Amino acid sequence: MRIELRGRRRERDTLDRLMRDVRAGQSRVLVLRGEPGTGKTALLDYAAEHAPAGRVVRAAGVEPETELAYSALQQLCAPLLDHLGRLPEPQRDALATAFGLSSGRPPEALIVGLAVLGLLAEAASEKPLVCVVDDAQWLDRMSEVILTFVARRLDAESVALIFGARGINEDLLGGLPELRVEGLPDGDARALLDSVLPGLVDDRVRDRIVAETRGNPLALLELPRDLSPAELAFGAGTPSATPVAGRVEEGFRRRIAGLPDDSRLLLLTAAVEPVGDVPLLWRAAGRLGIAPDAAVAAEAAGLIEVGARVRFRHPLVRSAALHAADPARLREVHRALADVTDAGQDPDRRAWHRGHAAVGPDEDVAAELEQSAGRALARGGRAAAAAFLERAAELTLDSRTRSARLLAAAHARFAAGAADRVPGLLAAAEIGPLDAVQRAAAQRLRARAAFATSSGRAAVPPLLDAARQLEELDPAAARETYLSAIGAALNAGRLGTEDLQQAVTAAASVPPGDEPAGRLLGSLIVWQRDGYKAAVPLFAEALAVTTDRDADLLWLSGLLLHETWDDERFLARTERAVTYARESGTLSLLPVALTCRATALVYAGQFADAAGLVDEATALASATGPSLHPASEIILAAFRGIQDDALRLIGELVADAEAAGLGWLLSVAGYSKAVLFNGLGNYHAALEAAQSAAAHDDLAVSQWALGELVEAAARSGETAIAAGARDRLVARAGAAGTAWARGTASLAAALVASGEADYQHAIAQLAQTRLALPLARARLLYGEWLRRENRRGDARDQLRAAHDAFTTMGARGYAERAGRELTATGETVRKRSSGVRQEQLTAQESQIARLAAAGRTNPEIGAVLFLSPRTVEWHLRKVFAKLGMTSRRELTGFDLA
Repeated sequence: MRIELRGRRRERDTLDRLMRDVRAGQSRVLVLRGEPGTGKTALLDYAAEHAPAGRVVRAAGVEPETELAYSALQQLCAPLLDHLGRLPEPQRDALATAFGLSSGRPPEALIVGLAVLGLLAEAASEKPLVCVVDDAQWLDRMSEVILTFVARRLDAESVALIFGARGINEDLLGGLPELRVEGLPDGDARALLDSVLPGLVDDRVRDRIVAETRGNPLALLELPRDLSPAELAFGAGTPSATPVAGRVEEGFRRRIAGLPDDSRLLLLTAAVEPVGDVPLLWRAAGRLGIAPDAAVAAEAAGLIEVGARVRFRHPLVRSAALHAADPARLREVHRALADVTDAGQDPDRRAWHRGHAAVGPDEDVAAELEQSAGRALARGGRAAAAAFLERAAELTLDSRTRSARLLAAAHARFAAGAADRVPGLLAAAEIGPLDAVQRAAAQRLRARAAFATSSGRAAVPPLLDAARQLEELDPAAARETYLSAIGAALNAGRLGTEDLQQAVTAAASVPPGDEPAGRLLGSLIVWQRDGYKAAVPLFAEALAVTTDRDADLLWLSGLLLHETWDDERFLARTERAVTYARESGTLSLLPVALTCRATALVYAGQFADAAGLVDEATALASATGPSLHPASEIILAAFRGIQDDALRLIGELVADAEAAGLGWLLSVAGYSKAVLFNGLGNYHAALEAAQSAAAHDDLAVSQWALGELVEAAARSGETAIAAGARDRLVARAGAAGTAWARGTASLAAALVASGEADYQHAIAQLAQTRLALPLARARLLYGEWLRRENRRGDARDQLRAAHDAFTTMGARGYAERAGRELTATGETVRKRSSGVRQEQLTAQESQIARLAAAGRTNPEIGAVLFLSPRTVEWHLRKVFAKLGMTSRRELTGFDLA
């Protein structure tokens, strides 16, 4: 049946363009967003009807199923499971486990997401695939996370993924391409209204209906049903202030209330049964004593269609039926549906219905819900498991068992990323009796939730309180919690006044431990108590035993590696962390690993690759919710030297940091501004920013800022300030003793004393590291000194090397500064290509090319970068075209660094 859409030219044109792109081999994503009744479903139907010759699969979120893991995702993927066998084994196993098709280890969300991405790509390998997801606001949490992840990774698979969603874009879909679906224009709204108005209608009544509905198509079709012939002909009543959707739902409620009792009960049963399974509906109806002809009146009222599946006139009809139901009648319906649901085929839905049918405590039902929670956890459905456990606890009479279930629910909520819901569950659990192990677990979880909710100053007191209570129950957990408290105090920085000292003093009371958290804690206590020099060897010992697979420790160990000037370990560890996080699909680790790695790559001079990782981390955060410290993005922007962009980002960072109580980030902002202005040659502005950042002993950042302060002060003629910063920097570098530290100290000494030997020593030391950025800056500074000494030939050598390096990196401000100095030596500075990798290849193409050169297959590359193999193939074709190659064999030995 051809779908006629009145007044939707803009929307149809958008969908038609999308389909043309998909037909041409591209993938496209679109979110149709609007209020209930604006016609999103009709537009989705139009998209399905006009899909390229291929396959259309559909799913919809349903309000009663928002707590059932993967329910919408499984609905969407079920028709495509014949392609499951073509996925790599880890992805195949993860998706089969998630869908309950087989047993296995609980799958990580990223691996399930990659499996779904691969499944869609395989299904579209011969003909385009169109995926339509309606009522996305009611997707269960795991379906929303996975589909959002897939939407952000689709590229060149001939797949369209189109969502319909209500409201504003505060969900995970926010940031995806979006089309607002508004009401119809007045002319089209009047025409639609006239199509359903009987007989004579007063013009003022028509205008009022159009104005009050704001052109909402559903409201235009439904609201006139509630007006009498006299009201239509002559007008009556006063305008309503009730929102349009509320008025339409209220109209549906009145129509439901006018149905025979059996019809109302059947409609409620259909509303509670989310799948639209007609045989199941009639079996439940039989249990309730509903006559077979009960559907006739509901269908005649235009509320429901009962055919191969049950379909409501609109989701608002389902909402109206549910909201109007008497609680006792609703429990009766759940009980009937539980009775007719096969316990072997669908045990979790049966348990869910039984849970909602229970009036009071019922241990049999609670135990069944607890078993469903276990199955949900085994499939990776942590939010669903929490919902099962919470309902099980509500039905549990024994206080000890109830507390245990609430504690388990709190753990599941935290694992699902809902840290804000943990304190309430723990408080309820602690009302009942908990043994020592359970009390320790509760305190530890409370501490983790506090840090996850706010990693700044607000987290310090609850973390310290939890750590004190853990000291006797679980000393290792106490040390870990004290470490988190110190981490929060470090994040609070200048905004935390005495927080760090209080945290360190409290932490000193717990016995030392040899585990990674214990070693890190001990080193930080010494750092605060006895100073940097005493702490450096302890930092090194702690870092030697710290894993790069723990998100809670990776950020701190990354800062300590900077604090100890250990570039080799920092670059190696961040690379391993990203590799592990990608291969394992560990959602909690990957965003942290990506941002740490991006910072490492900035100092290595690989700006394009760093930018790619920042973008990936941002996309992951948008798709899954973890909040990120944007330090790597800000630092990268500062070194790139585009003043307006960098200052905008720095300003946003300052506002966010002050609001969140994160003084450490204020120092990052000051350091980044100093980097920016030093590159632009605005040394007075750089001096002010560097002084602000260096005035606080923030981990890692203070020593970054000291280097900027020496340069800015020396160039501004503030010799005393430069000398003071040099002395602080030299003392720290001497304690660390690495090539990076020695080179940085020598450069600071050279800037203050203008000693050529110090410049040469700095360059020699930094050349031993893998850090191209500080080496290029040392060459720039030495070249500037040589030019002022009128040694133009020697200056050109250093300045040319610096200019080439900065240009290749993309450090525009520093490249232009080096170019000005080169010009002053008499050399003509020509614009040059910044190298194959940055100028010709995108960051993603560079990553793919390097992996292909290393012998990785397309599926292996896709698994590492969370891309479909078809997208990898498409990017490789672009790489070959740009580099003038015909096969991946030619990539071997090609310089892609």
